[in-house]
Amino acid sequence: MPITPELRTKLETLIASDDVVLFMKGSKSFPQCGFSAAVVNILNTLVPKYTTVNVLSDPDIRNGIKEFSDWPTIPQLYIKGEFVGGSDIVKQMHEAGELAAKLGATVVPAAPVAAPAIKVSPSAAKILTEALTDGGPGAVIHLTVDARFEHGLDVGPKDPASLSFEAGGVPFQIAKGDAARAANLVIDFVEGPGGAGFKIDNPQRPPQVRQVPPKELKALLDSGAIKELFDVRTPAERERALIKGAVLLDDAAVKRIEALSKDTPIAFHCHHGGRSQSAAEHFLGQGFKTVYNLAGGIEAWSRDVDPTVPRY
Repeated sequence: MPITPELRTKLETLIASDDVVLFMKGSKSFPQCGFSAAVVNILNTLVPKYTTVNVLSDPDIRNGIKEFSDWPTIPQLYIKGEFVGGSDIVKQMHEAGELAAKLGATVVPAAPVAAPAIKVSPSAAKILTEALTDGGPGAVIHLTVDARFEHGLDVGPKDPASLSFEAGGVPFQIAKGDAARAANLVIDFVEGPGGAGFKIDNPQRPPQVRQVPPKELKALLDSGAIKELFDVRTPAERERALIKGAVLLDDAAVKRIEALSKDTPIAFHCHHGGRSQSAAEHFLGQGFKTVYNLAGGIEAWSRDVDPTVPRY
């Protein structure tokens, strides 16, 4: 459908509102898709400020920007009024150094990143050293610790962009973005009833999301143990079915959560539990200590707690 003159003017105004404008799902503080989160993570390392436009809050903008840019997907990045591309292109440009060059003077000089200090048990060092033999000359152990504190160990050649260090006599590399999350990590190799494998303890790993069944969540809400329940669905879904008292997780709600004490218990729900799990994990990463996700979402709530809530 062609863009109306009014919508075109609105999009042009948004694009001109800042040197760097990202049309995305969610907001800078709470991306609501992995592709949007990937671009936010890159921009956060390069620029001190930029503007984001949440396309989920306005269907006209969501559809219109695709037509305006002649680009079928979200997110979409604009720099100084020029369309750059989506997640894959931004990632490729960043890895090649082209994105920093395009951002120019807006780029923040990167602070030096130190290799993490970790511990490797003798049993783990033995297994890792044996793995290096199979990796060929110059191979190292690549350690990863992603934003959700999921850990990985892999054997491969050295990457010139990664940090090199040694622990337990084993050569390691880690991406600069993962280094801080690996500080004081302990790698062990253990045997148990389920078999042998690596055990990785990370003192920085935040608390885990608590999966709460519908009846238990209702009891926690009724008792006042949980006073904050947020709905991660779209406004259109809320018109179809609603848990009384749940607040739409829009930009205003995100700011409200950010103003709460990190000791405040908070809970999230969506249709089946997937989107709300991502939201819960995000706010755990922001330092909240007690975060719940409604297991099975509003579908399970309708089935087990309140059958008057429509199922869809």
